[in-house]
Amino acid sequence: MPPESTDRTIGQLVADATHDLQGIVRGEIALAKAEIGQGAKVLGKGAGLLGGAAVLGLFAIFGLFHTIAWVIAVWLPVWAGYLIVTVLFLVGAAVLGLVGIKAVRRAKPAPTKAVEQGKLTVAALKGHGG
Repeated sequence: MPPESTDRTIGQLVADATHDLQGIVRGEIALAKAEIGQGAKVLGKGAGLLGGAAVLGLFAIFGLFHTIAWVIAVWLPVWAGYLIVTVLFLVGAAVLGLVGIKAVRRAKPAPTKAVEQGKLTVAALKGHGG
């Protein structure tokens, strides 16, 4: 490869710098995509395992409440044991529902900080551009 001439114009230098910068950005994007792809595979496997654990935990909870109903049946009729366990389920569902509703009402779905930062950026650009 012959040595490059030192008599390059500013336009050529800017074009070369732009081309090099584009190459760097493309390389960074490719690296980020590769990392995200690997991370997504690991996250997918972990999510599947957590889902399996949740199902087994749910079965265990059903077994526990079935056992509690039969233990109560030692002193009361079997139907009363199951009724008591059902009421406990309903109370638990009500408590979780109320806590969930309270959390949803407190949530701020709009990205207020990002919107505010965007407004500040636009104002700063208008102030310097005019």
